[in-house]
Amino acid sequence: MVIRRRARRFLIPLVLYSISAAVAGYFVHHAHSGARGIEARQKYEAQVAELSSELTGLKTQRSDWERRIALLRSDQIDRDLLEERARVMLGRVHKNDLVIITGP
Repeated sequence: MVIRRRARRFLIPLVLYSISAAVAGYFVHHAHSGARGIEARQKYEAQVAELSSELTGLKTQRSDWERRIALLRSDQIDRDLLEERARVMLGRVHKNDLVIITGP
């Protein structure tokens, strides 16, 4: 009888602490590497930084295009821009231009 009581006194808290440690370990593991854990958050932050830099580049590109379009839409068309577009569309060059063919 005495051995059974000692075993119960020792084993019951050991089992309870083991189960609670396993449950805590489960939650810690998923808090670190789960779908919404620390690693996932770092990946999302890196992706946000990459996309924001891409957005900045696209905004500058858009502002450049809007400026060029505004030059074509104004009352007096910019001659340099008109000449550049005409040469590109017609495939022609000026007689004093130097043409360097670089391949496809």
